[in-house]
Amino acid sequence: MKDIFQVIETIQLSEKATLLTETNNEYVFKVDRRANKLEIKEAVEKLFGKKVADVRTANYRGKKKRERRADFGRTKNWKKAFVRLAEGEAIEFV
Repeated sequence: MKDIFQVIETIQLSEKATLLTETNNEYVFKVDRRANKLEIKEAVEKLFGKKVADVRTANYRGKKKRERRADFGRTKNWKKAFVRLAEGEAIEFV
């Protein structure tokens, strides 16, 4: 997995993510499930040009979905990355 645009899918903008950004200088991204921490770190550094201090990841299972029938399906499993930038670094989303 070499392409940085395949590693990082979207940024998560929620109350918790905003709080982490303000207090710990951490940004939350939705990333490819197969990406490891080193690939995520390289992708953020190349994409935004910032120095990354730490990366934490969390895997989430897809939710059950049911549509007016007894059988059900699932949404896709996904992975979240918490990226902490070095001191003095910040990402501007405008």
